[in-house]
Amino acid sequence: MEIITFRLAEHDWVPNNPRLPVIIYRQPLPSARAEDLIGEFERIFKAHGWPPQWRDGVYDYHHYHSTAHEALGVVAGQAVLTIGGPGGRDIELSAGDAILLPAGTGHRALKSSKDFLVVGAYPEGQSWDICREAPDPEACLRMTSLPYPEHDPVMGPGGPACVQRAAQLDD
Repeated sequence: MEIITFRLAEHDWVPNNPRLPVIIYRQPLPSARAEDLIGEFERIFKAHGWPPQWRDGVYDYHHYHSTAHEALGVVAGQAVLTIGGPGGRDIELSAGDAILLPAGTGHRALKSSKDFLVVGAYPEGQSWDICREAPDPEACLRMTSLPYPEHDPVMGPGGPACVQRAAQLDD
């Protein structure tokens, strides 16, 4: 498995999350068969405290969540997601990949195959919203005070999100 992390500064009207990185997990379930990816992603997300809440594609417009961090497990097809808002990074994801988007991180599907499908999960106790404009002061406060989860959605205790949480607590 390859793990890619990067941080994003505020860009255009999208706040992003300058303290917490986007984490991409390339093929974290190497032994899972294609037809088992839905169940496997839902199982590991739930086991790590990120209950799955939906199955669908990714919206084709720029948006972010101010009330929740988001984990997406790609269970079918492929897509290019723009991460960071207009003019952000274009990231290719394929079935078997996962991505963790900290609250405030802009994202949208730039293009996707007809069969593109993801499982969306959020940390226990966090409910997602959809923001399509610059945050107001209340949204900024929500994002900066939102706790980072104790467990990585894909790898559980000791995964890259846990390392980031420990670094955040040290700040």
